[in-house]
Amino acid sequence: MTAAPPPTASPTAPAAKLWGGRFSEGTDALVEAFSESVSFDQRLWRQDIAGSTAHAKMLGKVGVLAAQDVEAIVTGLATIHAEIEAGQFEWKLALEDVHMNIESRLTHLIGDAGKRLHTARSRNDQVATDIRLYVRDAIDELVAVIDVLANALLDLAEREADTIMPGFTHMQVAQPVTFGHHMLAWREQVLRDRARLLDTRKRTNVLPLGSAALAGTVYPIDRHYVAEQLGFDSVSENSLDAVSDRDFAIEFVANCAMAMLHLSRWSEELILWCTPMFGFVKLPDRYCTGSSIMPQKKNPDVPELVRGKTGRVVGDLNTLLVLMKGQPLAYNRDNQEDKPPIFDAHDTVSASLRLFAAMLPSVEVQRAACRAAAFKGYSTATDLADYLVKKGLPFRDAHHAVGAAVGHAVAKGVDLSELSLDELRSFSSLIDADVFGVLTLDGSVNARNHWGGTAPAQVRAAIARARARG
Repeated sequence: MTAAPPPTASPTAPAAKLWGGRFSEGTDALVEAFSESVSFDQRLWRQDIAGSTAHAKMLGKVGVLAAQDVEAIVTGLATIHAEIEAGQFEWKLALEDVHMNIESRLTHLIGDAGKRLHTARSRNDQVATDIRLYVRDAIDELVAVIDVLANALLDLAEREADTIMPGFTHMQVAQPVTFGHHMLAWREQVLRDRARLLDTRKRTNVLPLGSAALAGTVYPIDRHYVAEQLGFDSVSENSLDAVSDRDFAIEFVANCAMAMLHLSRWSEELILWCTPMFGFVKLPDRYCTGSSIMPQKKNPDVPELVRGKTGRVVGDLNTLLVLMKGQPLAYNRDNQEDKPPIFDAHDTVSASLRLFAAMLPSVEVQRAACRAAAFKGYSTATDLADYLVKKGLPFRDAHHAVGAAVGHAVAKGVDLSELSLDELRSFSSLIDADVFGVLTLDGSVNARNHWGGTAPAQVRAAIARARARG
């Protein structure tokens, strides 16, 4: 059986396109459906209207547009802004993208003045400006959410500053730490995400408008005036680079991927911690779901989904890297595909950060279970080695002696602190009765009382420094 022919439709007449003057036949319906971007780039409408408004005012300032045309354009764009916000704007696939849809509507509203708006610019520098404005706004939003999350971590760390839990390496019990110290470790990760976003913002906040298609424009434009209106820190130095650069977008999505990576690591820990085998935390019911078959189940769906969605944001980054890797200067139509991964990465990390910021204050830490787990696995063995070093034994010899003591305790099925003094002394004559103060969990964590250490006093000091910084 032969395949049915693809659906056909009448091509769009060239006269219907704002760029159609050179063409003798209309766009094929399949090409039109394949090449449109308005289904996703309409999301840039606020940035597009802001950029167009600033551009029109600049053209009036330098005398390229008459004052009445500028007034009509600015008023018309404000009308379109209101229409879109109210859901009364008709987006048309035939008009290809957000820019053409808005310009077409503007021309319909104000006549020839609307046709003059595109003087001294191209869609190339127009979309580059829109995306930079969008990424800048996205960065500001994410930084604000991170600030809320960072404060939630501070509160949780303060609440659990004295809670002892096991610290792990290789997923084996290593040394006792405090839960508060662990939360501050999470906070350090998200603060680095914040710093990376703000650093990316510097390279994002450069105005490309005025570069036109690739070579600049013959009109006496004032790019710095546009930059001032739109809040850009500087103006791009090279028109070829300005219209084709997407480094800032790749950086932004890389920042999103890194933030998701951190949230995924937190998710993995929470998923483990709320299992009966660990029992370190209880997640609020409102952030969990049940099983369709097993009535007893309480599944940590939010952390699991965050862990899963991390893969799609890493995929968004890969999409942008591959998108750009083979492009010659300057603009190429490939770059139409830069927006979906930017939007997706932004949406995903924003939702994930917000969920963690909302969920963490209600996490119930099971202090007795945390402490009991820290008691297992000979987590104070390093403290015993340090005790012997302070008595004058070289560290390697101390390490060997304590290893032998642990082996003896394992064979007996007891903790180091449960061995008798005589048993401990059989491994080193330097051990005295004061050793039992060293082998307690509280003694272990309190001994690490230095800047950045796990001692409750240091956790509280770190929290105080953080709150003082604001």
